[in-house]
Amino acid sequence: MTISTAKSAFWKGIRDSAPFVLVTGPFGLLFGVLAAEAGLNVVEALSFSLAVFAGSAQFTALQLMQEHTPTLIVLISALAVNLRVAMYSASLTPYLGDAPLWQRAFAAYLTVDQAYALSMIEFERRGDWGTPERMAYFFGTNGLVAPAWMAATITGALVGASIPDSLGLDFVLPIAFLAMIGPMLRTPAHVIACFTACAVSLPATLMPYNLGLIVAGIAGMMAGAQAEVWFERKNTAAEAKQ
Repeated sequence: MTISTAKSAFWKGIRDSAPFVLVTGPFGLLFGVLAAEAGLNVVEALSFSLAVFAGSAQFTALQLMQEHTPTLIVLISALAVNLRVAMYSASLTPYLGDAPLWQRAFAAYLTVDQAYALSMIEFERRGDWGTPERMAYFFGTNGLVAPAWMAATITGALVGASIPDSLGLDFVLPIAFLAMIGPMLRTPAHVIACFTACAVSLPATLMPYNLGLIVAGIAGMMAGAQAEVWFERKNTAAEAKQ
């Protein structure tokens, strides 16, 4: 494969991911504002985004930090929220596993929802691509999104620092989570996982150190996984009868 082909794949990734900037920008802005509200300065808010680069995990960690949750619980909760990325990585391995270690490490850092979704669709469609083209496309899907997230974080932190404390922004964080969760409920298994986690989270609020979040998340994942198995068996049995 030629360098020009990899370059074309990179720019295609840029073009395909461009619409996601319309979503990434506002959420990055919101994170910056909430980070400032939580007491982080601009450098700290940007460092947070650079170190984590995972919207849902960042919002989760920020909320727990505001509630003075122990650091270990914050880290575990953020990791639990982002466990889906492990599944993304497993799906991407057949396509990107032959790349050099430094590229795979960089790709792991950039593995987010839109990069995964776009890449899997394109990789399955373009059977003529080799690993260099696939990796170039994957990096391209973050060519606009990652810088937009960082720029929005800085802007939000600057704006948030000028907002009077009397206004209060505590209500914005739950709304942000609802906006992120809604589009993810794509299958019955997702819905079951969501409502199971919600049901468990209510009594789990009595647990110390916000451990209820972890317990509810685990319960939701277990219910979703079991539902997925049940629906798959049901579909297999239905196909066998035909």
